[in-house]
Amino acid sequence: MEETKWWSKFCLVSAVLALVLLLAGPLGYKYGIAELMPSFAALILALVMGLLVLVAGLVLLVVAARKNLRQDRNLLLVAVLCSVVPVIAMAPALLKARSVPAIHDITTDTTEPPVFDVAVGLRGKAPNELTYGAGQASPEALAKLQLAAYPQLKSLQSSLSPAEAVARAALVLAEQGLEVVNTDVENGRVEAVATSFWFGFKDDLVVRVQATPSGSRIDVRSVSRVGQSDLGANAARIEKFLTAFGG
Repeated sequence: MEETKWWSKFCLVSAVLALVLLLAGPLGYKYGIAELMPSFAALILALVMGLLVLVAGLVLLVVAARKNLRQDRNLLLVAVLCSVVPVIAMAPALLKARSVPAIHDITTDTTEPPVFDVAVGLRGKAPNELTYGAGQASPEALAKLQLAAYPQLKSLQSSLSPAEAVARAALVLAEQGLEVVNTDVENGRVEAVATSFWFGFKDDLVVRVQATPSGSRIDVRSVSRVGQSDLGANAARIEKFLTAFGG
């Protein structure tokens, strides 16, 4: 009976371990088992291991094929397939991080950003502040970075009355899977919380509705509770909301 080589077994074990780290990192943070930095470290380690196993596995596959080591070839095929998963999972995030500025507070009105009310009490000890410009050199510096990266995010003019716009905003946010935590018709404000699937990251969003002669003006702001960069998530969330809200 053909005996498998140690190197094919090692590649398979390493690939499986990379998959475990890929899942354990975000889920560990989400369920309070691990802190944020160790969770991120687990993801980076999963990516590195995946890349190493992918390269080594492909080389060893050639060796196994030439020596007609069928069992080793099969183990290496499984290892290579497993190693691709962390690479595919992490590559888009890394590419996105390089293409967007390291900011996490996005708004359609950088001059007078909408302010939060109920969300303030829900953030606990979140490291990111709700003061616009916090974490950057100044509010002007943050606005400059945002406008350069997301010039399409602008205030929305609607023919709806302020009360109708508030109701519409709450409905749209709920339909998009956010948890609506405040619907304030009197002050023209709707607040909601978005929770990411893997890490369970929470971002706070506020919609401000102001009366205009033709209806209402809609402004939106979305802020991450943790992390210097949101990888474009807040901007994408605002754009999605504005598109769904319509005029």
